[in-house]
Amino acid sequence: MSTLADAVEVEPELVTPEPAGLPAVDETIFRMRQAVSAGQHWFDALLDAIGHWSVTEEWIDERHYRYLVGGEAFDWLLLAERLLDEARDLVPARESDALLFEGKWPIDLDDAEFANRIGAAKHSAHLNYLYGVLVEEALQLYVEEEIHKENFAHVWGQDPRTQEGMHRRVYGKSLRELSALYYEETAIMLPAKVPYADWKAFTFWLFKQRLKRQDKARIASDTRKGLAQLSRMELAVSERRRGATLGEADFRGRFGV
Repeated sequence: MSTLADAVEVEPELVTPEPAGLPAVDETIFRMRQAVSAGQHWFDALLDAIGHWSVTEEWIDERHYRYLVGGEAFDWLLLAERLLDEARDLVPARESDALLFEGKWPIDLDDAEFANRIGAAKHSAHLNYLYGVLVEEALQLYVEEEIHKENFAHVWGQDPRTQEGMHRRVYGKSLRELSALYYEETAIMLPAKVPYADWKAFTFWLFKQRLKRQDKARIASDTRKGLAQLSRMELAVSERRRGATLGEADFRGRFGV
């Protein structure tokens, strides 16, 4: 699958003179700031910067930014946060906070235009992130709540299924077994306290394990649960908030289930 580096498409007619020897990341930030200063709406300039971005992860002031999860899933809002930090003096704080914390876009933009602006490879990876990380996290929460309800429903005795845990119920193995398998496949050992960037990578890996292990009917059922949980949490209020529709039909078409 394409990486962020594969998605970079520099249009010669849009290139303006830059200081010689400017690093690629700094050049992208420079162009974004220059565009906003020249009158372009900051969200348009932000999407252009994301479209030209070629670094998949970086460390800034001891914070690890991993934009491409598992080599396939693009967290574009994390990159947006990184870029907006470089333009605090140019972007209204209320609008940038609404984007980062509520998912609200400051201007009207349809899915097709969003995909075109960030590039096909990045948009494909963005869809991987939506389903492989966000929906997968929602599925895990759904099952955790399901187990919790079952425990309360058996006040005079325990249903053996309530003792199996979310990971075994969804993925067929305990968290310890899954962590060991993850280490075998990736050489990454999950510590007792896992940084969120590493946890997202593990979640995406679990998503791919689920696609391999479950039959199509079960995949569809579990995905439906995750989508329903997202809806209840109001994280998928509209297409405009995420840049793509989230639905069972879209999921089946993308992952062939």
